[in-house]
Amino acid sequence: MKLPENLIQKLENRKENNSLRKLPSFNNLVDFSSNDYIGFSKSETIFRQTHHYLVENEIIQNGATGSRLISGNHDAYQNAETFIAQFHEAESALIFNSGYDANVGFFSAVPQRNDVILYDELSHASIRDGIIMSNAKSYKFNHNDFEDLERLIQKFPETNIYIVTETVFSMDGDSPNLEELVLLSEKYNCYLIVDEAHTLGVFGEKGEGLTQYLKLHDRIFARIMTFGKGLGCHGAAVLGSLDLKEYLVNFARSFIYTTGLSPHSVITILTAYQHLEIEKETIEKLRQNIVFFNQQKNLLGLKPMFVRSKSAIQSAIIPGNQNVKQLAQQLQDKGFDVKPILSPTVPEGQERLRFCIHSYNSEEEISAVLALLANFVF
Repeated sequence: MKLPENLIQKLENRKENNSLRKLPSFNNLVDFSSNDYIGFSKSETIFRQTHHYLVENEIIQNGATGSRLISGNHDAYQNAETFIAQFHEAESALIFNSGYDANVGFFSAVPQRNDVILYDELSHASIRDGIIMSNAKSYKFNHNDFEDLERLIQKFPETNIYIVTETVFSMDGDSPNLEELVLLSEKYNCYLIVDEAHTLGVFGEKGEGLTQYLKLHDRIFARIMTFGKGLGCHGAAVLGSLDLKEYLVNFARSFIYTTGLSPHSVITILTAYQHLEIEKETIEKLRQNIVFFNQQKNLLGLKPMFVRSKSAIQSAIIPGNQNVKQLAQQLQDKGFDVKPILSPTVPEGQERLRFCIHSYNSEEEISAVLALLANFVF
């Protein structure tokens, strides 16, 4: 059956704007695009240890068989959630099927009709989608601008206010001043929620995330940890109080009405977390590569192009979909997998090349890709 004409027109508009999305083919280029920051997705050790755990415990089961509230709450979940909570020094952890599911489930269920959600204007789409599904009123504040945030807070006295931000923003790679944000939330008795998708495996001695590294974690209402990036597997967890976990089990629709993760997926999460305890050299190598990348872009005169970032995400602003696509293709033709980020994913005029740094990138690779970028733009 043919697609309706109005949907065909939407696709044509994307083509005209050079913003049509297509699934990429697998390639063997030097990786500067994936979120596999410390190489866990490629770890043969994690792969084999996960398999050994399943065999040793006679877990011969391909799927969860149902939602966790029906038949899918296998023992692996309790083992993983207990370990995750202890690792993150949290009262509890509740595993969701993905970071998207965790954000949609949390924000659609927790804030209530008379509550207010204040969210950073650059918050991820999964946060925004959850907020849209909520009965609470919501308002965005200027990116990392806490004067603007405080102005909004003061408009809603004696109201439950939920403040939402990310510890590293996925498109810019920058971070808010978390110490200031925690103090502000405490000043007005707000509930602070942080998405740590891009800090797990990156910040902290054991890759525990930015809030824990800064020792602010016990002053935050909820942390959302995503496993598809630094852990190199799949799923996510909401960290918080035991009461919050019980509430989400009862009211988060993206948790209640979906089949659970398979035992294999959950044990992969557990095994990856166990490896964070012993992968300090790998995490340190990632930090060194981030520092080296920043040094090299400064030496080559590229600093003005880049959004300021000390994370594994480094974004060079190249306005115009066609311009950034062409530049990305030039880098790919030279063997480097660097992806363009197009509008409407980012605002028009803020199109960019997004470099993701990894522990397994060599200094030679970093130098080479930045030298090519400088050659192409200057």
